[in-house]
Amino acid sequence: MTHTLLVTGGAGFIGSAVVREVLAASAWRVVNVDKLTYSGNLASLADVADSPRYHFIRADIADAAAMRAAFEIFEPDAVMHLAAESHVDRSIDSPAAFLETNVRGTFTLLEEARRYWKNLLAADPAKARDFRFHHISTDEVFGDLSGGEDFFTEKTPYAPSSPYSASKAASDHLVRAWQRTYGLPALVTNCSNNYGPRQFPEKLIPLTILNALAGRELPVYGDGGQIRDWLHVEDHVRALLLVLAHGRVGETYAVGGHCERRNIDVVRAICDFLEEMAPQKPKGVSRYEELIRFVRDRPGHDGRYAIDASKIATELGWRPRETFAAGLRKTVRWYLDNEAWWRAILDGSYRCERLGTRV
Repeated sequence: MTHTLLVTGGAGFIGSAVVREVLAASAWRVVNVDKLTYSGNLASLADVADSPRYHFIRADIADAAAMRAAFEIFEPDAVMHLAAESHVDRSIDSPAAFLETNVRGTFTLLEEARRYWKNLLAADPAKARDFRFHHISTDEVFGDLSGGEDFFTEKTPYAPSSPYSASKAASDHLVRAWQRTYGLPALVTNCSNNYGPRQFPEKLIPLTILNALAGRELPVYGDGGQIRDWLHVEDHVRALLLVLAHGRVGETYAVGGHCERRNIDVVRAICDFLEEMAPQKPKGVSRYEELIRFVRDRPGHDGRYAIDASKIATELGWRPRETFAAGLRKTVRWYLDNEAWWRAILDGSYRCERLGTRV
C-alpha cells in the first residue's frame, strides 16, 4: 500500500524541495496543503504537478474544517509541518499574521492531527504506531549567541528576539506539549539559515542577486558583521527525511550547515560570482560590489547564529554535503538561468523593497 505524506507549506522554498525530493526518491504519495500567500509559488512544483502521486489543497492551516477534511480524505501516514510566516522584517511590520499562522495555525493542525491519530489507535493500531508529526522550526528561537565558540544545541534555552522567532518558539512549545500531554508522536527540528534555488527574493541571497542584476543598491544591515550558519536546502531536506524516518518520538534535532559567514562576506561573494557569470552589468555599474550600501540595522537584530549538529550526525548519520562556496555558486547560476521564475514574482506585488522599519 502506498504511504502518504501530508506537507504543509509545500509551495514554499523548503516545502517545495521536500515535495520534489519525496516524489523523486520514494513511492510515497504527497499531499501539499498551502494557503498560497505571497511566498507560496506553485511554479516551484511545475516538474511534479502532473504526477499521479501529487495532490494539492489550497487551504489555510488555521481552518479546522479544511484540515480535518485533508486528514479524513487522504489518511496520511505522516505530517511534515513547514507552513509558516518566516521573514523577520515582515514580522516587525505586521506581527499579527505571524501569530495567526505560526501559533493558531499550528494549534489547529495539532488538534486535527490528534483527532485523526486517536481514531487510528482504534481503527488501525499499526498505522497509529508508525504515524509521525514532524514540526520544522528555526534556530532563531534561541536568540542571539553571545560570541566566542558557543553553539546552539537541542538544550539551548529559548530567547527569541523578533515577533517571527517568538511565534515559532510558541509553535515549538505547542508541539512538544501535545506530544507530552496527549502522546501525539511528534518530533521537532530547528535549522539554520537555508539557501538555494527557488527561495523567495526577500531573503538575503536571492535579494542580493536580483538587486545586483538590476543595478539596484545592495542594502547591508548595520556593519554587515552579523554571522549566520548557512545550510543548503537540499542538505536540509535530506536531514528532514532522515528525522521523519528514523528520529525518536519526542526528540529535537538541530540541523546546521557547519558554515558560518558574516552577511557582508556573503554579499561580496555573490558579487564576485556575478562578476564571473554575468559580466555584462547594468548601465553605470563598473563592479557589482560598488552597489553595496550599509543601512540602518533592523530592530532587535541578532548578531550570531551557529548550530552544533552533532546529535543528528551521531544518531542518524547526517552531515551536510554541500560546501558554501559550491552551493552559493550553484544558487547564483540557478537565478541567472531561471529568470522566468523570479520575473513572475517581481511582476506581482513584491518589488524587493525594504521591510521591517515600522518601529
